[in-house]
Amino acid sequence: MNQTLEVNITTRNMVSKFLTDYTLEQLNTIPEGFSNNIIWNIGHIIVSQQLLVYKLSGLPMMVSEELVEKYKKGTKPEHIVTQVEVDKIKSLLFATIDQTKADFNNKTFKNYNEYPTSTGFTLESVEDALVFNVVHEGLHLGNMMSIRKFI
Repeated sequence: MNQTLEVNITTRNMVSKFLTDYTLEQLNTIPEGFSNNIIWNIGHIIVSQQLLVYKLSGLPMMVSEELVEKYKKGTKPEHIVTQVEVDKIKSLLFATIDQTKADFNNKTFKNYNEYPTSTGFTLESVEDALVFNVVHEGLHLGNMMSIRKFI
């Protein structure tokens, strides 16, 4: 499982470049033909990882309910993200994965509530959630790479 978490860190390293290489305006831009922007995708992967790994394990999440409501599945950008919110998202990008790695190694995850994903795959354990999360984040990284061509 440590290999899966290392792949996740690699993906997050790629995502972090968007936060350093693009302006606040660019992060908030929704290009024509797209339904979201770069910063929404970043917030979404953080929130989704916390929901899939922690909430479904019955454990407290590192993200606020406010962040969950803005970035969970089924949402879209409905506000201009401020620099303060970008900084919060940036601080969570690696902190959430570092905590997950520590919690996994400390065997914190004891229970898991089965969850059928929208892709048709059912998550039955935290290990399933961690593997699925890497795929999910890869999809959103691809979305961000597409968006950047138009901003």
